[in-house]
Amino acid sequence: MVEFKVVVSDPKSGRAKTVIVKDEMANFFIGKKIGDIVSGSLVGLDDDYKLKITGGTDRDGFPMHPAIPGTARPEVLLAKGPGYRPKRKGERRRKRVRGNTIAEDISQINVVIVEYGKKDLSEFFKKEEKKEGS
Repeated sequence: MVEFKVVVSDPKSGRAKTVIVKDEMANFFIGKKIGDIVSGSLVGLDDDYKLKITGGTDRDGFPMHPAIPGTARPEVLLAKGPGYRPKRKGERRRKRVRGNTIAEDISQINVVIVEYGKKDLSEFFKKEEKKEGS
């Protein structure tokens, strides 16, 4: 069974929501790359919403990097970007990152809305109330 956490971000309002995608819908994400556009129906939005894949992390916490092709997890020399934040100007460090292609061992996928549909997003982003007790 394939399962992903998909974090959907709305750049207009600054809101984000995590949606768990399983089985057939999750299989659609396998093989997609950072920068690919997918339909909003995969995460519970209408078909007229378009989502752009912006990154993600694998099961061990390594971030996906757009410049690394495939699904490998190499150690690369980074000066900035996903997976490394330099403390001094010009500092570089060798870090392990994940490639830009989604595979079964990815646990979280980050997407951003690039085309909006007719329906209002307030219903999609409304907060779920937590039940008290157990």
